[in-house]
Amino acid sequence: MRVTFWGAAETVTGSRFLVETGGRRLLIDCGLFQGVKRIRKRNWDPFPVDPATIDAVVLTHAHIDHTGYLPALVRDGFRGQIWCTPATADLGKILLPDSAHIHEEDARYANRRKSSRHQRAVPLYTSEDALQALKAFRPQPFLEPFEPVPGVEVLFSPVGHILGAAAVRVADENTSVLFTGDVGRPVDPVMKAPAPAPLTDHIVTESTYGDRIHEQSDPSDALADVVVRTMERGGTLLVPVFAVGRAQTALHLLSELMSSGRIPRVPIYMNSPMAVSATDLFCDHLDEHRLTVQQCKAMCDDVVFVRSVEESKQLTSRSGPMVVLSASGMLTGGRVLHHLQQVGPDHRSTVLLVGHQAAGTRGQALLAGANRVKVFGSYVPIRAEVATIGGLSAHADADELTDWFRSSELAPRTTHIVHGEPASADALRRSLRDDLGWNTNVPAHGDAVELA
Repeated sequence: MRVTFWGAAETVTGSRFLVETGGRRLLIDCGLFQGVKRIRKRNWDPFPVDPATIDAVVLTHAHIDHTGYLPALVRDGFRGQIWCTPATADLGKILLPDSAHIHEEDARYANRRKSSRHQRAVPLYTSEDALQALKAFRPQPFLEPFEPVPGVEVLFSPVGHILGAAAVRVADENTSVLFTGDVGRPVDPVMKAPAPAPLTDHIVTESTYGDRIHEQSDPSDALADVVVRTMERGGTLLVPVFAVGRAQTALHLLSELMSSGRIPRVPIYMNSPMAVSATDLFCDHLDEHRLTVQQCKAMCDDVVFVRSVEESKQLTSRSGPMVVLSASGMLTGGRVLHHLQQVGPDHRSTVLLVGHQAAGTRGQALLAGANRVKVFGSYVPIRAEVATIGGLSAHADADELTDWFRSSELAPRTTHIVHGEPASADALRRSLRDDLGWNTNVPAHGDAVELA
């Protein structure tokens, strides 16, 4: 079995791992690159192998950095099936059309503003491309082996993180490899803890927080503090959220805080049609998270869901105090950028970052203390407070990843560390080597390994 790392190597995003065995090609994840420009430009490169030669795609979960290139892959010749868990299939119906819409809208906006350096901006792919990709989805339940191609067995194992997220075990007649995808936390406020990892000969693991330990304080306390001080200033609390995962966690915590009287009752707006639809799915997949039906419904009780473009444009033109949640979580695109243009210059307001911020994103620039960021070709001054709550991350930290591997009693022959910036990946490499005695490797983009 041969694995080639065509994405998420020496960077967090762009998950794409090509498995070749017995004359078959299996692609594990098919995501978009995000972050610094030199990484994002890979989205526009031809796929490293002819998409028509790939027999099947298997997805770990629905986030765009794991699925967002699928419409382009299908458009360019892939004709196989796309295998995933039922919740991932449901989320894909929301995320892929929304991603296509964002690409189309950004191209139209750039052409109107003439902010593109190209003669005419074009989208990476279209809404029609996204719909064609969705036709190839084939849902499979957790913990039931199946064969996406003859002679190759795949098993989905729950890892928390978001609805439908799975570690993917791929096995042929000679060996097996586990792709962890993104591993959730054992103490997430909403998602269940990851299940023990299935036994495997080799591992390809994420390392997003491989060099960090999350804050141990209660995220509800930190969220209450930032809400109260922003509302006392009469400002707007802008929360860039990932439409699947952090959006629902933030809504749940805000609902609990408001019900208990720990924060004032102020208007809360969810301005992401994708997040609205994703929130509805929580009642359909109760076995994957900690919330009851009543809690699922309660997190929507005090929220105004903004659906139309006109409502979105008017939202942050009005004065606070209020809370606005909008995608995307790293400020890479979507409606949140229009809000940042209005909220960023206001010293009374706060921009609250609640998830991982990849290198090169606007979110990472704000965390680093940038006093201005570029949005749609123009610079926006940042006078608002910039806050973060590390305890709300959906990714396991370094200790939690190591503990998950240790509790699963794994003893892999090799472990390949991906989905991390170089420092994070190398820190996890050393930790797994020193604490567990594992044979570890950090592959570069385009590296290939033979798994015995």
